[in-house]
Amino acid sequence: MSERGALRVRLNRLAREVAKFGAVGGLGLLVNMAVFNLLRHTTEIPVVRASLLATVIAILFNYVGFRYFTYRDRDKSGRTKELTLFLLFSAVGMVIENGVLYVATYGFGWDSPLESNFFKFFGIAVATLFRFWSYRTWVFRALPAREAVQTAESFLEQRRTEQPDRVGS
Repeated sequence: MSERGALRVRLNRLAREVAKFGAVGGLGLLVNMAVFNLLRHTTEIPVVRASLLATVIAILFNYVGFRYFTYRDRDKSGRTKELTLFLLFSAVGMVIENGVLYVATYGFGWDSPLESNFFKFFGIAVATLFRFWSYRTWVFRALPAREAVQTAESFLEQRRTEQPDRVGS
């Protein structure tokens, strides 16, 4: 395959990954914002605490979506390590997301419902850039090419041995 063809394949894969990440993230955004607004308008929980609770719920929702939709073809051998890294990077993203809201609310006094939603959304956007990079780089790692080829070859060999010899038929 030519260099241009290989580049096109890599860009197509990245575009599909970004689209899947965006679909799960978009649903996670809806969960996050819905829970945040539900807590904000029906309880006396302070704004940033309501946001933290909403973020935790969205993180759990997103893990399931990323593991079983976006990155279902990635290495599944170390689930404990994967979940630990996911929670670690999600916690960093949570600090970024809610740090923006905290500064807006307590630093500048911008705490009307509209302002809170704007800065919550802005914090999510900034944290999403970090999460995309960290999840694809550290959490849901691609199988090394050599392992993928060996897995495919062993699968094909197994299929060949299971099939009756049809050459003489």
